[in-house]
Amino acid sequence: MVFSSPVFLFLFLPVVYLIYTLLPRKAKNYVLIAASLVFYAWGEPVYILLMIGSASVNYVMARVIGRGKSRRLWLALCVVFNIGMLLVFKYANFMVDNVNGIFGAQIMIPGIRLPIGISFYTFQAMSYVIDVYRGKNKAQKNYANVLLYISFFPQLIAGPIVKYHDIAAQISQRKETLEKTVSGLKRFAVGLGKKLLIAGAMGQAADMVFGLPGADVNISVAWLGALTYALQIYFDFSGYSDMAIGLAKIFGFDLKENFLYPYTAPSIKTFWRKWHVSLSTWFKEYLYIPLGGNRKGNVRTGLNLLIVFFCTGLWHGAQWTFVVWGFIHGAFILLERVGVLRPERWKPRFLGHIYTVLVAVVAFTVFRADTLAQGFDFIGKMFAGYGGTPRISAILSETLTWKFGVFFVMALIGATPLLKNAYKRICAKSARAAAAADITTSVLAIALLAVCMMSLASQTYNPFIYFRF
Repeated sequence: MVFSSPVFLFLFLPVVYLIYTLLPRKAKNYVLIAASLVFYAWGEPVYILLMIGSASVNYVMARVIGRGKSRRLWLALCVVFNIGMLLVFKYANFMVDNVNGIFGAQIMIPGIRLPIGISFYTFQAMSYVIDVYRGKNKAQKNYANVLLYISFFPQLIAGPIVKYHDIAAQISQRKETLEKTVSGLKRFAVGLGKKLLIAGAMGQAADMVFGLPGADVNISVAWLGALTYALQIYFDFSGYSDMAIGLAKIFGFDLKENFLYPYTAPSIKTFWRKWHVSLSTWFKEYLYIPLGGNRKGNVRTGLNLLIVFFCTGLWHGAQWTFVVWGFIHGAFILLERVGVLRPERWKPRFLGHIYTVLVAVVAFTVFRADTLAQGFDFIGKMFAGYGGTPRISAILSETLTWKFGVFFVMALIGATPLLKNAYKRICAKSARAAAAADITTSVLAIALLAVCMMSLASQTYNPFIYFRF
């Protein structure tokens, strides 16, 4: 089951919300746990046991660490368990395939299917135990609270990655209000629109381009594929985050923002403060700083950065394309850190923004490619792909329709805070202007939801990109 499916929108969510609002406070968390388990079991009926097992093991380990005996040993066991789970279920096929390729071995590839959301809920569970060890939060005695924290269906399968100390008080005490519900529904509608309309349109173009034979790709087609994929992945993932944040708000939870208009960043370092914020802060707190951060000299800092971005790339998937994508970002952040590149000081200032978008788009080209060879071939075509076959004109004319143009412009505007800032300025004028703006945005959200419903009826299932991570 996914947020953009008719079953979720017309059956699951209304039924869960109705039951949730009718039952007393003490039962609400159990309603959410039951709903979350049903939600996950809908698509992963077997692997729900893995998710519950992960929550149970991390709950026990946190309790043992909280008692103060052999704390380092139990923390080490926790890390080994969680990383080991990822190695088995996410990276076993990749590791065996590489061993076979390097050594000419004939080891049978296990063929283990990736459990949906395992990267997200594993990191969430691990952060909870580590924070208990660090004293940031106490070990939770109530298992149901831990299970709800790990399995909460709005952000279970594609984030944002939530830290326990950010949500602990809300699990025990929170308020559901009409204002929150309306705000959450509007945020959900925006996210659904991002996914179905903008990401869908950009994805059609990107999939077409990346599916072409190399001979049919020249500089124009390559840039079309690169730009549309960069927009697709942003609106696909930020759309899911909007939907998750909106749904959580309906049930009284306030989750932190996960995207802060990253394509407006003036440097790659700033880009990672705005892109997938919950993941970048996770790696900073639980890997970069424990490795020594920037406290042990430039050489060690550079090594720590490369380790973090190697892991960031590998976290996204068991492919070398993701690893290289991570290294590209790590390399540019390192160049910015040592002062070789200082885009935030460049004049005029827009040069830094162009540089950031250029690096991000080129890196995402490798990220999207099926192989490293295809990725580097695309990059070559983006900068020197002159000429091409007669089919290229037909490909461009078929893709660059007026409808595509409308969605492309919407994507460019939506990737910036222009609309958000305009809304804030209107609301700041007067209470009457703020009320009118709220009514207008509510009407627009209803209209957007209606358009999405019509789109759902005419489209085939198109999963969120981050479901496979």
